[in-house]
Order: sequence, then structure tokens, then C-alpha cells
Amino acid sequence: MIEALFASLFGLLIGSFLNVCIHRWPRGRSVVKPRSHCVRCRKMLSWYDNIPVISYILLRGRCRHCGRHISIRYPAVELTTGLLFFFFVRTLGPTPAALKMCVFTAMLVALIFCDMEKRLLPDEFTLGGTLIGLAFATFVKVPDTTSQLLFWMFGLQLTGRAASLAQSAAGAAIPAFFLWGGGWLYEKVRHRDGLGLGDVKLMMMVGSFLGLQYTLSAMLLGSLAGSVISLLYIWAAKKDAATYQLPFGTFLGAAALVVALTGQKLGWYGGM
Repeated sequence: MIEALFASLFGLLIGSFLNVCIHRWPRGRSVVKPRSHCVRCRKMLSWYDNIPVISYILLRGRCRHCGRHISIRYPAVELTTGLLFFFFVRTLGPTPAALKMCVFTAMLVALIFCDMEKRLLPDEFTLGGTLIGLAFATFVKVPDTTSQLLFWMFGLQLTGRAASLAQSAAGAAIPAFFLWGGGWLYEKVRHRDGLGLGDVKLMMMVGSFLGLQYTLSAMLLGSLAGSVISLLYIWAAKKDAATYQLPFGTFLGAAALVVALTGQKLGWYGGM
């Protein structure tokens, strides 16, 4: 329990850094310089105004200098990341598997909010995250019976780290290919873009962590949720369905987060 509490505190700090990434990377800015500041009045923040969640509460959601409103996204990201870290360390213990899931879900949180706010999915999280997922596969097993069956059908007999890395690579490549193919077909039929490459790269990242079977589940869940919720929103807000830009990455990321959180019930935490 004590390890999970420490992990949650660390998650709050990581969430604070993720907020910097969410604001700056889609705008092509550095996350190193300048230091944390109010995005409205540009005044630098003191350390006591930058404590995760607590500072937001004490300041009542407003900048100390200009009094302008601070987005609720900041404490939401920090608190969500802290709770995720607590959950996975509490569930998996202080293990490499818990570290893997903490890193994975932290990136998902950032990508969800990036797409929600700017309709952009930074390569630093998607492509960089794919490489991190492949690296984790070398020492944390990717439990994926679907890709194992696929390898068997092609006569591939892989074991140990080679099998785990191959399953991670298959999870990254195959769902991303199908998603790209769907977008390509939509463009040919409707003669306009229906899917951004950011969504494809997002599924590469998800697949490198979860493997083929659970990434396909996340893709199906995200597609269904995105279709239903966006249609309801278009109807309620009286938007033009032909021009409305769906934050598809938000739904895919949220679905992957659900799959990660329900992993124990799906039976793949044991494999990890």
C-alpha cells in the first residue's frame, strides 16, 4: 500500500509535466524553456503556485497575477495520472509491469487531452511511445494469444524475449495498418480526408504496449463510442455532420485506457 501511495504522489508530479507537454508540443514549443508561466499574462509561476492539484484549489482556479481563469484540465490531468499510478502499483506491485502500465497510461492521458484541445497527437508521444513500448517488451512479456496463433500459422516458433518483442511489433503494425486502410478507403469513396495519420500512429503506440488482441478490442470500442457519441453531439449541438471534425484520437485513447484498466478482468495482467 505504501508503494502505491508513493506512486500516486509521483504520478501527480508526472501529471504536472504532462500538462506542459499538452500545451506546448501541439504548438511546436519546447517543454524545457521557458519555465512554467501563466498562459494569459506570461508571468512566471513560483514553486508554491505550481504544486499539483493543491495550488489550483488554493488559488481557486485563477492566476495569482492577472486573476484569469486556469483551465480545469490542469488538475484533471494531475489527479488522473496520480490515480492511475496508484491503481497499477496497487494491482501489480512495485514491478516492471506496473512501471510499464504507468508509463503507457500517462502517455494516453496526455494524448487524449491533446486531441481534445487541438485535434493533434504529438509524435513525441505516439512514435516515441511506440519505441518505448517495444523497449518494454524486451523485459515485460506481452501476453497476446492472437499474435501467437498468427505466428504459428506462418510457421514461426518464437520464445522468450524474441516472442514478446514480435508480439509487440505485431500489435503495433497490424491494427495501425487496418486503421490506415480504412482512412484510405474513406478518402477514395468520399474524396476527402476522414482520418489523420496521428490516429494511426496512436494505435501503433497502443499496440506496442498491449499487443494485437487487446489493441483490436480498444480500436473497436473507440470506434463504436466515437460514432455514437459524436452523432449524439452533432444532433444536440446542431452541427454540420459533413464538416464536424471528430476528435477520434480522444475516443481511441480513452478506449485503450479502459482496456488497460480492465486488464485484470480480461486476464492479461497475469501474463505480465
